[in-house]
Amino acid sequence: MIKDFTKGLWKENPIFVQVLGMCPTLAVTTKALFGFSMGMATLFVVVSSSVVVSLIRRFVPKQVRIPMFTVVIATFVTAADYFLKANFFQISKALGPYVPLIVVNCLILGRAEAFASKNNVIRSFLDALGMGIGFTCALVILGSVRELLGSGTIFGYMIMWEGFTKWVIMILPAGAFMTLGILVGVFNMINSKVNRNKIETHGVR
Repeated sequence: MIKDFTKGLWKENPIFVQVLGMCPTLAVTTKALFGFSMGMATLFVVVSSSVVVSLIRRFVPKQVRIPMFTVVIATFVTAADYFLKANFFQISKALGPYVPLIVVNCLILGRAEAFASKNNVIRSFLDALGMGIGFTCALVILGSVRELLGSGTIFGYMIMWEGFTKWVIMILPAGAFMTLGILVGVFNMINSKVNRNKIETHGVR
């Protein structure tokens, strides 16, 4: 069960490894706060839907499982969307249509089909929680880098020195692609180094 939770944080990170949910990843990460908000909404939906799918998996005919999963996911997406509109209207407005589009996020439907529909509630909960946290962390990192270089701030707090020349490209779509590519490269480089060290250590033993 520990592996069920931790795999989404690093080994099978939804963004840096599986490259899922690219639409909101590239669109809403102009600021760290927006990335965090989208990540938390996705976390709520993926955990809630995975738990429900795991609970009803024995009662859903295989022929209609995908439509049923979609209905379950859409229910929680609607709840998350209304919650943001009621309590955090400015953030909801900034995220625009990308909150409703969580319904078609490959991460959520993928966890429901590949894991929750085949495992018990506890394992499904831990799997979804790890994936959701991993997704949120990746969005926050991406949003922080873009906000820092594009605006000089992180979560609205000024970080860069006075007179810092803002990189306007970082808040544009091109900046999202470049930043994501660099972060994926760094992630892969760290993974390769860790795996190489494990092999060397195992060889010494």
